[in-house]
Amino acid sequence: MALQFHRAVEHMEIWSASSEGYSFVISHESPAGPGFHGQPGYVASWRPLYQTNGAIKIGGSPFKTFAEAEEACTTMLKHLERQDGGADLGA
Repeated sequence: MALQFHRAVEHMEIWSASSEGYSFVISHESPAGPGFHGQPGYVASWRPLYQTNGAIKIGGSPFKTFAEAEEACTTMLKHLERQDGGADLGA
């Protein structure tokens, strides 16, 4: 199943999506201006949806484009599904 990202916070460049018991977030960072400050680019992260663990940054972040960050999230989801057989982590 493809991840469907939507803007999560009004007036900030933060998008979220969830699937198969995992939550994914993409945020845009820059050294100055509103929002998160850091290396310029799109930072992708994930965490189990039904646990209170902190998010794990996806390797390669920050990405130059939103599409690259979105693709990295999709790849991570496929890896996680293979790893646990797609088990619902909330059970």
